[in-house]
Amino acid sequence: MKKMPYTYILQCSDGSYYTGWTVDLEARLKTHNDGKGSRYTRSRLPVKLVFWEPQQNRSDARRRETVIRKLRRKEKEKLINGIIEEN
Repeated sequence: MKKMPYTYILQCSDGSYYTGWTVDLEARLKTHNDGKGSRYTRSRLPVKLVFWEPQQNRSDARRRETVIRKLRRKEKEKLINGIIEEN
């Protein structure tokens, strides 16, 4: 059985955010905190998982990652806190 892909946001020890995607949140978080994740997070350990959302497939997860990465910090914080704004 295929695992569901997720798009996620980590909060780094310096307060910055890192966005990625995975099919195994628990394993990916461990990889990051073991210093074997992205270059960005390696120098900002420990990291904690602050947001995740399931996606239909890997392509959707990658696309959503791109959208989230382009958000400004305040927009990411609204997403993390579940604040939905109507335009």
